[in-house]
Amino acid sequence: MNNEFVTHTGGCHCGAVTFEVDAPAKLLAFDCNCSICRMSGFLHLIVPRSRFRLLQGADALSEYKFNTGVARHLFCSRCGVKSFYVPRSNPDGYSVNARCLEPATIEHIEVQLFDDADREASDASIKGLSKES
Repeated sequence: MNNEFVTHTGGCHCGAVTFEVDAPAKLLAFDCNCSICRMSGFLHLIVPRSRFRLLQGADALSEYKFNTGVARHLFCSRCGVKSFYVPRSNPDGYSVNARCLEPATIEHIEVQLFDDADREASDASIKGLSKES
């Protein structure tokens, strides 16, 4: 994967929430099969906190926590889209829904499975993605 970053823009469906994220043009994203990700179609691009910038919509976000309460699921209170959140696996970063990014800056998305049925091994495989490289 190319380590040079471009600035991707994204947001929710209604446009109330917008953000930028610095990541390669060729993205590595994870398809998690846990109940909430499977039901919402979330495709995870995990980045360090420093590479994510919320441009607008902090006041439009609603939060949902369940199970361990570590993950902070953030939804647009107007349209209901979860375009990013703070994941349990990398609580010092963000997981951006690659499906909520503008396609113009994306060259390719490689998708890997994150198997929630084997969460310990899956967590180990992505641990540190929220760290600066």
